[in-house]
Parts: sequence; C-alpha cells; structure tokens
Amino acid sequence: MSNQRKAEETAAERIKMLSPLLEENQDRAALAEKKRKVCEKYGISDRTLRRYLLQYRKEGFAGLKPKQTGRPGLRSIPEEVLKEAIQLRREVPGRSVNTIIQILEWEKKIAPGSIKRSTLQEHLATAGYSSSQMRIYRDSPVAARRFQRSSRNSLWQSDIKFGPYINGKQVYLVAFIDDCTRFVLHAEFYPVLDATIVEDAYRQALTKYGAPKNVYFDNGKQYRTKVMERACAKLDIRLLFARPYSAESKGKIERFNRTIDGFLSEIKIEKPDTLKELNRRFWVWLDECYQHKPHSSLADNVSPAVAFNMDKEPLRFLDTEKIAEAFLRIEERKVDKSGCISFNGKKYEIENGLLLIGRKVNVIYERTAPEFLWIEHENFPKTTAKPLAIGERAGQRPPLPPLLGKENVTKSRLLEAAEKRNQNREKRRKSVISFRNIEGEDNV
Repeated sequence: MSNQRKAEETAAERIKMLSPLLEENQDRAALAEKKRKVCEKYGISDRTLRRYLLQYRKEGFAGLKPKQTGRPGLRSIPEEVLKEAIQLRREVPGRSVNTIIQILEWEKKIAPGSIKRSTLQEHLATAGYSSSQMRIYRDSPVAARRFQRSSRNSLWQSDIKFGPYINGKQVYLVAFIDDCTRFVLHAEFYPVLDATIVEDAYRQALTKYGAPKNVYFDNGKQYRTKVMERACAKLDIRLLFARPYSAESKGKIERFNRTIDGFLSEIKIEKPDTLKELNRRFWVWLDECYQHKPHSSLADNVSPAVAFNMDKEPLRFLDTEKIAEAFLRIEERKVDKSGCISFNGKKYEIENGLLLIGRKVNVIYERTAPEFLWIEHENFPKTTAKPLAIGERAGQRPPLPPLLGKENVTKSRLLEAAEKRNQNREKRRKSVISFRNIEGEDNV
C-alpha cells in the first residue's frame, strides 16, 4: 500500500472518530462526555483529540493525514530487535513502549538509550502492533461479516426491546423476524419482562407461518430456558445462541429495533392508556410502514411481505396440538407413600401412583392451565394426576396394584435357603472331623 493511500485511509478513520464531536450547538457537558468516550474507545489522549479537531478545522480532510515520517532523529531498528519487541507486546498487549524498551535493555538485547520510545512506537504501529490495534484484536478477534439465509424460514431471529410506559408501567416488545426476507413473523408489546412473553410470541409466529429450520437468540435469561430447549427439540428446530457481547451477529433484528424507534416517537404524541390500544396502533404501523414498504437490503427493493410470499421454499406448518404440547412446562416432584405429589400448594393423586412411590417424576403442564397435570417417568407409561379430594372422613385406602399385591405362598424362601446352607455347613464340619481322626491314627 502506498504512503499516500495509507495517509488517506488514516484520515478517513480520524474523521469517523471525530464525527460525533462535529455537530453544532451541542451542550458543553454532553460534548465533554462524548470526548471522554472517544478517547476511551480509540485509546488516545485528550491532548491528541484536541489536536485532531484543531487540524480538521484548519485544513479539513488534509489536516488529518499523518505527516511524512522523515523527521530528524527517526532511525531504523534491527529486524531481530523489532521481533523481540513484537513478542513482548504480544505476551502482554497492555505493555507500554517504555516497558518494552526497559526489558530489552535489561536483557542486553539493546544498549541503554539506543532506541527512542517514539521510534519503536512507530515501528510497532507499522507492523500492526500498536496499543490501539492490540485493543481491537482483544475486544473483537474477527470482524463480523454479513450473512443472509437463502430462503424463508431458514433462520429466525428474535430480541426484546424496551417500550413506552402505560399508566406508569413500562412495556416490552418481543419481535421475531425472518433472516432471508426481513419479514416480521410476529411482534407484540407485553406488560412483563420474563420468559413467558418470548414463548407467547414464538408460538404465535409458529402458528401463523410454520416452523423454521433454525432460531437464533441472544443469551438473555428470557431465551435460555428449559421450555425453549424442549420446544425446539420437540418441533425439530435447531436452537442457536449468539456469542456474548456480539450484538453485530444479530444485525437484522437489531436494525429492525432501530426502525421501531420511529413508531415510539409517534406514539408518544398520542399516549395510549391501554396495552391493547398500543398494540393495535403498532400493528397498523408495522403493516403499512414496514411489512409492505420497499426494503433496500432486498433484491429489487421489494417489501418484506412480497419477499416472504414470493419465496418458493414450502412452509412447514405444525398441528396446533403439537405446538401446545411442545411448550408444556416441566417440573420435578417426588411421589409420596400415598402415590401423590405436591404441586402449587396442592396435593395431586397420580393414576397408578403407588407404582411410583419414592420416585422422582416429571410433572408436565400448560402454563395457562396448571390444574391439568401429566406425569412422566422413565420406562413408565405417561399418566395423569388430578387434585386429591379430601373429605370430612378418612377415605378408604386405595387397593394395591396387582404388581404390588402379596403373593399366596406356602413355604418361606428364607427358611428354605437357610436349611440348605445349614446342611452344607454340617457336611463340611463332619468331613473336617473325619480328617482329624485320620491324622491322630498316624501319630500313634
């Protein structure tokens, strides 16, 4: 790369760095905070930042190009010394240039005072090992690359966005979007922030548009649940999670969330007083201002709705009962000596529960109808449990299942076995006595 091209790229990066500070009529406190964040992000001092701003205001783009490195005192560094310096920087990326020089001097790799800090710093930067470059490598090992699935329902993305306040309480938006077509499969505001809102939105998307091959979520606790794992496994959907602190990997849903900001700005004017009214206005806005609006990231600038409906990939619709069964909840309980379990503060009687006494079973139930329970246990047929009816008088003890009933026998197996062991013991004792008698006759 030529020096001129490198200088222009450096200037372009510096303009990008300065852009938040070039807005007019900024509040002084806000501007100071922005400067602090820029210095922290790019690893430069406040003095360097002020110099960049002054150069830009005086000379524009040209003022941000680095000066030619032909100044007096600049010396070359032996290749073996530079390799050692790079190795020291790689060992501890936060090592300062002064510390690297000190180590080289102490190890007698260079003579004291033979290399200036500025000279080594420039050589390290040229080789790609400046402190700011090392910080980038540490924080983001590889640059995120754009990706897009080739067909609809190949991959869904989802996220939660904080919404407006309704009667003093904040609401939350859950959205599911198709990766290929950018089509919003379902989006809705909810009054709470927990896993149930994700499950509800997911179920509605599955019911309306069939099952995807993959779903891609962040690591929020609303997504990393046993219910979600069980549902995806039951419906043959691959469950994927983004790496922590990698928001760029969910770029499409993140971009849609920024589009939602337009609706939030408009709805502030009307201030709906019910969640139902908020969702009604949101769905109208979503349909007219997003789903059927040309999208620059799609071929021929078609709308997400057109892209989704024109896709030739067949939809894999699921039976409603199968979806409901996949989202059932599971909890573990231990069966007591009466064949019952305790659940939600109540006693439930398991059908044929006496066969499961003392065992831990899985209690499966629908979130919206927790009074209906299914019981599962390994190598045991799936059964049900119903609330235990407790009357004024003690009820009759339930009959034992045939498998647990007492066998009619006429002989004690214990006594029979003891008898045989005793007979064998007597035989061994008699043989030992006989052997001793033979030994006594030899000694006479």
